[in-house]
Amino acid sequence: MNRRDFLRRFPAMVSAVASAAVAPAVLLRAATAGAANRAAVVAAASDLKYALDTVAERYAAQGNPKPKLIFGSSGNFTRQIQQGAPFDLFLSADESYIAQLVASGLTRDAGVVYAVGRIGIAVPPGSPVQADRDLAGLRRALAAGKVKRFAIANPEHAPYGKRAQEALQYAGLWEAIQPYLVLGENIAQAMQFALSGGAQGGIIALSLAKAPPVAPRLGGFALIPEAWHTPLVQRMALLRAAHPEAERFYAYLQGNDARAILAQYGFVLP
Repeated sequence: MNRRDFLRRFPAMVSAVASAAVAPAVLLRAATAGAANRAAVVAAASDLKYALDTVAERYAAQGNPKPKLIFGSSGNFTRQIQQGAPFDLFLSADESYIAQLVASGLTRDAGVVYAVGRIGIAVPPGSPVQADRDLAGLRRALAAGKVKRFAIANPEHAPYGKRAQEALQYAGLWEAIQPYLVLGENIAQAMQFALSGGAQGGIIALSLAKAPPVAPRLGGFALIPEAWHTPLVQRMALLRAAHPEAERFYAYLQGNDARAILAQYGFVLP
């Protein structure tokens, strides 16, 4: 290229170089803005299904990105996090699972207790089992051969299932009821089993029994005495690589708005 051609084409060359330099900067700003507004990815115990949905809606109504809520059993979530699942925040139904993650260095810190849960016996309409706090109705129905299916969450990895087992053991019914047990993968699934047409009842979370979609389906519900099982102390913690938006939602969960909603669903507040 001679000097005359170079001078003639120089402005276009400068413009192309400038565009190439500006484009990454624009893309970086866009990506940064997108990352800043990314919703928190939250792993939450299934007893929180309706309560936390309500909290998240209230949070989003205030102009915040609505968290992505994933519900399941605390034990399964703990294993997934240990295997590298990309959650930002974990709300466990049993603080012992948070302790495992703290010991493995997978959380920012020990987190905070956000609630204490309660369990109760639930029966569908027309069940031969009477729902009462001392499980006398269940005892009578078992003795009369009227129980064919009774649901609890799997005690191996669901805290509410473990507490249901403890309560049944306390009442002296664990051995008698085992042939009829149907195990839910988590407490929300156990609730579905308990209120299905083929079951005579089950032990579920108070927070689910109080939920508007569930309450009309209950034929009866009674709280089981707290002394019959280990307390359901529920703890949450930010995971080590938590996004800043998760930090904001974590703080919101500790505020008055979120706590009031949890109380409406029957959780005991710390």
